[in-house]
Amino acid sequence: MSPQPLPVPVTVLLVEDDALTRRALSLAIESDPYFKLAACFDSVAPALEWLAEYSADILLTDLGLPDGTGIDIIHACVRAHPRCDIMVVTMSSDEANVLACIEAGASGYVLKDAGRLDVVRALKDLRAGGAPMSPAIARMVLARVRGKKRAVPQPEAEAEAETEAGVEAEVIDTPALTKREATILDLIARGDTYGEVAKLLEVSVGTVQTHIKNIYSKLSVHSRGEAVFEAHRRGLLQMKKPLSAAGEAGSE
Repeated sequence: MSPQPLPVPVTVLLVEDDALTRRALSLAIESDPYFKLAACFDSVAPALEWLAEYSADILLTDLGLPDGTGIDIIHACVRAHPRCDIMVVTMSSDEANVLACIEAGASGYVLKDAGRLDVVRALKDLRAGGAPMSPAIARMVLARVRGKKRAVPQPEAEAEAETEAGVEAEVIDTPALTKREATILDLIARGDTYGEVAKLLEVSVGTVQTHIKNIYSKLSVHSRGEAVFEAHRRGLLQMKKPLSAAGEAGSE
């Protein structure tokens, strides 16, 4: 099954305060027939004003801006346009910033200094269902997940109190993922596109999208980035090679 073609044009809202970088990103976007630069700003305020009236398929934003932070723009974009894909392009590899962006709704996070940035390829991966991240960022996220899994056990009395006060309530309040949903969640967490997931599981892209919507609903999230972050937080990811489609027959 071949990946679904991208709709033409895919509109991009760009927010970047550095003039040279903004020009380079604009030229890269405009040079590809798949994309159309919908608007370009150098600060938070005009971007928020634009989002209040217009929409784009992709938000590409810097993190450090002269009148605020890209996280403010991400929050506004998620509220006004939940279907918009969001990618951060920045110099910051600070863990707090990375996690804050993912939690806010970003599905991609790439560093400006990580060699030559192929922004067009990253945007296509993002739009096709992937989660493009610079290698250093991906390693950081995985290290954090592994670190949580190795957490030191709490004293027995404290653990029992926590279970009675909240942990059991969270399990009860959170609908269980099906086996197929858990597999798809693992695949998108490792960066597979919807097309790649569909091919691996031998289903249509539409079926994958339906499962993704169910996952979003169960986790109370609105984007791939949020879904992966929330799944990490709840310990739902297996982070191992998924079963074959044949081995999962009947698990829909």
